[in-house]
Amino acid sequence: MALPLGELDAKRPERASPFTIEKMPMNYLLTLSYDGTHYCGFQVQPNGRSVAQTVQDALEAVLGHRPDIKGCSRTDAGVHALGFALNFHADTRIPVEKLPLALNQHLPMDIRVLSARVVPDDFHARYAAHTKTYLYRIRNSPIDSPFDEKYYARVPRRLDAARMQQAADQFVGTHDFRALCAAGSSAAAHGDTVRTITACTVTRKGDEVDITVTADGYLYNMVRILAGTLCEVGAGRMEPDAIPGILAGCDRSKAGPTFPAKGLFLKEVQYDAPAVDRAAQLTAEP
Repeated sequence: MALPLGELDAKRPERASPFTIEKMPMNYLLTLSYDGTHYCGFQVQPNGRSVAQTVQDALEAVLGHRPDIKGCSRTDAGVHALGFALNFHADTRIPVEKLPLALNQHLPMDIRVLSARVVPDDFHARYAAHTKTYLYRIRNSPIDSPFDEKYYARVPRRLDAARMQQAADQFVGTHDFRALCAAGSSAAAHGDTVRTITACTVTRKGDEVDITVTADGYLYNMVRILAGTLCEVGAGRMEPDAIPGILAGCDRSKAGPTFPAKGLFLKEVQYDAPAVDRAAQLTAEP
């Protein structure tokens, strides 16, 4: 018995239009701020809780799947971030401007997503970075603060910030920074120890001395050793003009001590403007 035309049409499988474009996952760039006190660093580690693992847990709760994430840097245990960048690919209906709020509902208070944006598909948070800026905070006082002790290294002896800046200027440029590299560095093992510092400044505000460093890359514990070296100069135990010789000698023992992780913050990651501008166009297109 023949089926009515309407029923026949209803049972026909729909054909995909040859002009249908399959929706592809988008590449998202997140900017995070986090307190690294209770984490073993950014990278997933077998022996402790990491920032990456915690962020992936939140992404899985929001997206329904666990995307692979690419971080801009491997911050060590106890290091903090004011502007950490990571990217991941996902297909989601959540508007990009709503992602920070959605993710923050599933994150602990010591990790916050500050912003989200769509970036080109081939964008990688680490390899696309032009420079990274780190901040090292020092409390120059014989007495700790009861409010933010977790976020600085304390130096009781009065530091001469002007002398420290003279020494900091000697670090600017392209040098072999092996003298500022801790043991166990894979980069040092392969002879890859040349980096370019584009800015290194020392500022004092009351009892706080801030060291800010911008470079195209860093060696293991490089900023923490740089901070320790500048404090040796500031305390009068080393001369500012000793820095070139320390760098030329490539001898770790000639530089200052490695300051604790708790005073170190990844402040900002700078990307080339064309990639960021093209990303903004993607979000604006219908």
